[in-house]
Parts: sequence; C-alpha cells; structure tokens
Amino acid sequence: MPAITLPDGSVRQFDAPVTGTMVAEAIGPGLARAALAMKIDGKDADMSTLIDRDVNLVFITRRDADALELIRHDAAHILAEAVQALYPGTQVTIGPSIENGFYYDFARDTPFTPEDFPAIEAKMKEIVASGAKFVRQEMDREEAIAFFQAKGEKYKAELIQDLSKSETISLYSQGEWVDLCRGPHLRTTSDVGTAFKLMRVAGAYWRGDHRNAVLQRIYGTAWRDQKELDAHLLQIEEAEKRDHRRIGKDMGLFHIQEEATGSVFWHPKGWKLYRTAEDYMRRRLDATGYQEVKTPQLVDRVLWERSGHWANYREHMFIARVEDEDKTLAVKPMNCPCHVQIFRQGLRSYRELPLRMAEFGACHRYEPSGALHGIMRVRAFTQDDAHIFCTESQIASETVRFVELLASIYRDFGFESFRVKFSDRPVARAGSDDVWDRAEGALKEACATAGVDYELNPGEGAFYGPKLEFVLRDAIGRDWQCGTLQVDFVLPERLDAEYVGEDGARHRPVMLHRAILGSFERFLGILIENYAGRFPLWLAPVQAVVATIVSDADGYADEVAAAFRKAGLEARTDLSNQKINAKVREHSLAHVPVLAVVGRNEAANRTVALRRLGSTAQEIVPLDEAIARLKAEATPPDLRQTEFAVAS
Repeated sequence: MPAITLPDGSVRQFDAPVTGTMVAEAIGPGLARAALAMKIDGKDADMSTLIDRDVNLVFITRRDADALELIRHDAAHILAEAVQALYPGTQVTIGPSIENGFYYDFARDTPFTPEDFPAIEAKMKEIVASGAKFVRQEMDREEAIAFFQAKGEKYKAELIQDLSKSETISLYSQGEWVDLCRGPHLRTTSDVGTAFKLMRVAGAYWRGDHRNAVLQRIYGTAWRDQKELDAHLLQIEEAEKRDHRRIGKDMGLFHIQEEATGSVFWHPKGWKLYRTAEDYMRRRLDATGYQEVKTPQLVDRVLWERSGHWANYREHMFIARVEDEDKTLAVKPMNCPCHVQIFRQGLRSYRELPLRMAEFGACHRYEPSGALHGIMRVRAFTQDDAHIFCTESQIASETVRFVELLASIYRDFGFESFRVKFSDRPVARAGSDDVWDRAEGALKEACATAGVDYELNPGEGAFYGPKLEFVLRDAIGRDWQCGTLQVDFVLPERLDAEYVGEDGARHRPVMLHRAILGSFERFLGILIENYAGRFPLWLAPVQAVVATIVSDADGYADEVAAAFRKAGLEARTDLSNQKINAKVREHSLAHVPVLAVVGRNEAANRTVALRRLGSTAQEIVPLDEAIARLKAEATPPDLRQTEFAVAS
C-alpha cells in the first residue's frame, strides 16, 4: 500500500503498486494529460515506472525546466531512428542530451552533410507524429549482446560487453525501433514536439579515443516550443555576428597561426586593449591591499609532485628536459605553488595576515587542438591570479571583500549581474574527508556572511579544495564562468607553509585561491563579443579618428588629433583623399567609437563634427568642449570615481 507524498505535502494512499500514470489520473485529467515524466525521491523516472513503496513524487510537465533534458534525450533517439530509416546500414553508437540540445554518433562510410538535414528532420517529424510509445524492457547481458550483433550493431554490443556485471541492461523501443538506454523517457514520441533543428555535423572518435574509428556526429537543438527554438536560433545568429575572431580581424586586434598553436599574436590595437584592461586591474588590486609578485615560468617537477599537481594535472602540463642537470621542468600551468614559495621566505607572523599576493601570471596548459577556440580557449594565457594567505577565522571577511571587489569590477566592464556555483569535493582529491568537511563548511559560512546565494555544482571542486564559480551573463544571454574563489587547507600543508600565531606557536595558513577575470585572453574575447566590438570609450583601442572632408583641413586635423592625444585620448588622423562617406564606412567597420570630422568651416571656427559609431547624426561642438567631453568619457571607471571623490 504505497503512500505518495506530493509537492504540496498532501499524501495519496493506494491499495496496490501504481504507475505514475495511474497516480496522475487519480489526481485529475488535466495532470494526466500534462505529466510527461516524474521524479521519484528526486530521481527522474518514466511515467510507466511501478511504485510499490512510500515515495515523494513530483510530476514533470512541459513547462518545467526538467522537461528540456528529457525532450533532448528523446530527440536523440528519434534522430537515430530517422537516420537508420533513411540510410540503411548505418550503425548507431551513443546519443546523449547536452546543453541546448543533443547529438548522436553514427558509423557510416558515406559522410553526412548539412544538405541531408532537411530529409532527416522531415523523417523525425513523421516519427513524432506517429506518437509511438517509449517502452522499456530489461534483457540478460548475453541475450542483449546477441540481439545487437544480429542487427549488425557492433558498437552497441561492445558497450554492453563493457558494462559492469551488476548493471541492469535496459532497452527502449519506440514502435519497431529499439535502442540500448538507461532511460528515462517521455511517454511517447509526440511528447518531444517539433521544436527541434539539426545544426551541424562533425567527426568524433569512438569513445573519444583517437586510436578508435572516426564516427560522424550530428548535432541538434531541441526546445519545449517553437518560441524557445526561435529565440535560441536568433541568439546563435547574433553570436555569429559577434564572433570575436571575426571582429578581432576587422579591428586588427590579434591573430593565431599554426606555428604557435594555442597562442595569441597581439597586434598594436589588441595589445592596447589588453594593457588597458591590465592597467585597470592592477590599479584595483593596488587599491585593495594586494601585493604583486612575479614567479618563474619553468619549475622543477619536484615542486609539482609535492603540491599534488603532478599526480592530478600532469596531462595538462608542458615539460622541458634539462639534460646536463638531469632535471625535468614543467612550464607552470598555474601560480599557486610558486606563491607558497614566496610566502615561505622568512618567518611570517599572524600580524601579516591576511596577506594578499597577486600575479598576472603567464601560464601554459595543454589543450587538445580540437578544443582550441580563438582567444577563448588557448594554451598560453595570462591569469589575473591571486592567493590570500589567512587564518581560518578570516575566511568569511576575505570572502566578503572579494565578492564586493569582483562585483564592482564586473560592473565597470559592463556586466551588471552574475550567478554563483558552489563546487564541492571531486572524486579525485587530496586531503582527508575531515579537511574537506572543514573547507566546505568554512566556504558555506563565508557565503552566508557575504550574502551570496549559490547553486550546487556537485563534484566539480579543485583537487585541493571546494570553490565558488562566478558566472557572467552577456548582452545576448550567454553564460560565461570567469571568476573563482577556492578554499584550500591542503597546499599549505603539503608545501609546509606556516606562520607564528598570537600564541607564539606555529600554524598553517588557509590559502584562498581567487581570480576575477580568469584568463585575460578569454575575458577579452568575452568583452569583444559582449560589446560586438563597440567598446565603451575607456576600453576602445582607438578612441577617435579625426577625418578630413577636404585636404585644406589637413593641418587642422593634425592639430585636433594632437590635442586629443595630449588629453590622453588614443587618436588617429585620416587624411586620405577618400570621400567622407567612405571614411565613415571604413572606420565603422573598424569599430572606432568616435569620428571627428573636420572641413574648412570647422577649421575656421575651431570646431569638430562628432559622429558616434552606429549613429548617422553628428554634432558640431567647439574643440575645447569636444576634448573635455571625450576625456571625461574615456576616463576608466575607477579613476572617474577617484576624480569625483577628490572633487567633492
């Protein structure tokens, strides 16, 4: 006699085991129509799952966010059925749901192309319209292997062969088509709906191993309704327009080439943008009590072994062998062990804590070539890294300070809000459970003190401690994880860091690892895409171009540009013999925020015609006024606030 507890706290009692469908029908016809799946004690389940014990039950309807993953999962199955119906002899392998969509990997000699997508999508819609039920069955391991081998599905047979002996082998059918799957699924194919679209095809190694066969992966996106799908496709279209690689080329900021895979060649304008961001960050850190340091690029593997990075991070490290010294050095992938070495120089006192040690550290990490993406994912990058050595009692106050600083910096760069993930202990980790209990408890307490709400991100902490991940949302609604704060009791112990406490005894400091921008390269890529290259004046690598209408104004244009530069503006001249409309187009494509147009009248009256990027309007203003306006607008936010404070 199972008792079913519903989200509102009410309890439904049944005389015999029941399915989710039966419970929904007992509650009412509306719910019976709307319920697509359910959660039994927090775990997703098919509506047909039999409930024979007391449980907490939540139904999943189309309006629930949890429905999305199920829709995408089922869309992958429908894709696989459609492909096999249209292209007999194609083998199916795996097809999970992913963020914003799904994919399925296929083994087929003839390559798929985007031109195949309309026919596949049409077949998928036929399968959806059929309303075939998803039906689960369990099968003996050997029987299941034989079943798929008989169908010519060697990849499915291999998957089953490699499953744990204790694993229950479950298959799902949708009509006549059958696939290996743990589930759960929606009720029928019609529950998936038609708000899906195939996006692209790519190569993928079987089981992600380059030694295995190359498969063909078809990616798709799926949503709860057409409105959501249209919004997503619009976001993708907008993202393509904002692609930092294209804008970076148009603006002449940087390039990447094969001879330095994963490293950035910064051009003068790009380096100006980089330096502006770095100078701003340095001022903010100086003003909040950080001490900047610089540590070596090459460090003996012995230090990485002691810190635990060699065991936990070796595959991401570049190695250099010094033959005459019989040493193996690693190009540093992060700065933390080196900062501990500085902390350990001399005997530290509790009076020095918290000690905030910052470095714009050049780091190198091995990333597979397929994972590299413009300046967003590189092998050589600079991290706005810092480590705060403090006592356990100072964790909360330092967290408050850090979150306030981070929020202020994000606002200055144009990001008004962020969300926070709490990543707790991973499976592979250093330190005892007692140490992790203390670290996680301290970080949660610090979040409460700082007023930080977070969502749990299970198992994603660093190997040495739990962390907060700060996620920005850009102008078109995409999320980017940038900042981190990690509580570490492990490295100070492993690397023998200590200080003399008020009691005269020696103690281990707590180490807070923190970054705000993360990788400078990646953050600048995010900025480029967030602003679509139309930077606020303080960030723009070229802030103004003085363009002439007639050659008679060339001398005055030089004078205006010199006055702009004297005021601290990054200004250029355009004295070419192109017509002014052509000059406007050229500098608009280069995303120059201000065009100061001058001709005979402007030269005679000592005025300029200011034209803003993206606007057809222009304003005639006296030169001195133009300088004052642009200088104020181009002042970085932190200096603007300082100037205001001094003035007031």
